[in-house]
Amino acid sequence: MGRHQPLGAGGEPRRFESVCVGHHRFVCCPPVPRNGSRRVFGADFSNAQGERSAQALQNSCRAIAKEIDLISKLRDCETGRMCLSDPTAPVENHTQNCLWFRGRWTSHLLCWLLISGFLAVGAQGQQHSYAWQEIRDKFEATNPTLLAARLNIDELRAQEITAHLRPNPDFSLSADGTQVAPSNNVWQPFAGTFVSPGVSYLFERRNKRGLRFEVAKEGTAIGVAQQSDSERNLLFNLRSAFVGILQAKAVLRLAQDNLDYYDKVLKISQDRFQAGDIAKIDFDRLQLQRLQYESDLQTALVNLRTTKITLLALLDDRSPVDSFDVEGPFDFREDLLALDEYRKDALDARPDLRLAVLSIQQAETNYQLAEADGSTDPTVSLWFTHNGSFNNPDALNTLGASVSIPLRIFDRNQGEKLRTKIDIKRSEKMRRGVETQVYSDVDSSYSLLMSDINLLKPYKRRYMEQAVRVRDTIFFSYQHGAASLLDFLNAESEYRTVQLSYVNLVGSFLTAAAQMNLSVGREVIQ
Repeated sequence: MGRHQPLGAGGEPRRFESVCVGHHRFVCCPPVPRNGSRRVFGADFSNAQGERSAQALQNSCRAIAKEIDLISKLRDCETGRMCLSDPTAPVENHTQNCLWFRGRWTSHLLCWLLISGFLAVGAQGQQHSYAWQEIRDKFEATNPTLLAARLNIDELRAQEITAHLRPNPDFSLSADGTQVAPSNNVWQPFAGTFVSPGVSYLFERRNKRGLRFEVAKEGTAIGVAQQSDSERNLLFNLRSAFVGILQAKAVLRLAQDNLDYYDKVLKISQDRFQAGDIAKIDFDRLQLQRLQYESDLQTALVNLRTTKITLLALLDDRSPVDSFDVEGPFDFREDLLALDEYRKDALDARPDLRLAVLSIQQAETNYQLAEADGSTDPTVSLWFTHNGSFNNPDALNTLGASVSIPLRIFDRNQGEKLRTKIDIKRSEKMRRGVETQVYSDVDSSYSLLMSDINLLKPYKRRYMEQAVRVRDTIFFSYQHGAASLLDFLNAESEYRTVQLSYVNLVGSFLTAAAQMNLSVGREVIQ
């Protein structure tokens, strides 16, 4: 909050209160009586973005004031302020439109309502730029596909608990000896009934429970590898979208620079046309050529918004496109490692190769479990009987025990043994195929990177400067009548092509770098 002391209409000191937030400044003057019935309200809204913001504030002030019937004729204005200006400039230097209000307290209230409203709008309109690491952190925290894959790992860990459970004992209750019909004119139905509760338990042999738990843990490790592989592919999509925005911004800057340069050419050509130095048909052809630059600019704007929308979708972010931006280096680098280094890193880091190795281990454990499941498991039972033993009339309470062992006349698990044995061989062949694919991916990405670097080197060292020099030389010659209009248009087109090709090649290099990171399984090129 600052205090300013500009002079009023009569030369007396007037006190203003100002609030500065970023590039925005609001200045309000306290109510000053005018003819005993009216109060003055002034607002100075400064924004470095352009005149549109000042005009929007002016229109909003007019609409609000008119809506509540507080505005009077503009010709009565003296001291109110609403202008686009430098936030560091004195308040008294700005004189624009003003609004008059009736009432003693409404001017204070409306002043701060306007300030609060435009502060909120300004905060929404501010564009936040994210670096690559910020984008990646936000992606890992918000992407629904990634979060769902992490929940799948939690499910697999829950299955480990189930696989490690012991068998539950069985409880049984039986009754026998109940008389159902009279015999010798004697019917005592429950006199000889005996009740027999019992407990049985299955003892698993050959470490079946431990093998089931091992299979479940290996399944969890496979799920983690699958999740890492899914994240690897999603990060490639994220990096491609990030690079796409950087490339679209570079193309947009190039399109804007080309249009600005061509507007200067048109201004000079218009002066020459008015002086009779060039024919009207040549000037018309120059004006028609501007359509191409306008089209390039609009196409670049659309492409930038489209790539931003794609990245926002990956982030599961519903923010307005205009409030979102990214920043990062848009250039290429020549210091690559040797191909063998990338191959070695890929063999250590690729999650799909780790997944193939873990699948072999699980297949081997499944075969051991199938062998163990073919073994017999005894069931031990124990029971208690009340109301006598048939062999000992004096024994009213008795205990009994039994052991039940399945007879393996037929091996009903031989099919599972054969299946798991074949699965081991299949997993080994799959691992070899994945390893070959790893080498292929790394080699292809490396070749693409080297190709882009070999193309970008002469662009940066020679072609870019040559394109600028040729364009400026031909334009100078055309101004002085030493070159034809066709020569100038061709030189301008060649310059545009060279500049756009360079930007696209840099984008291709960054995309190839993301492809190399995808091939290796981790970020080896930033």
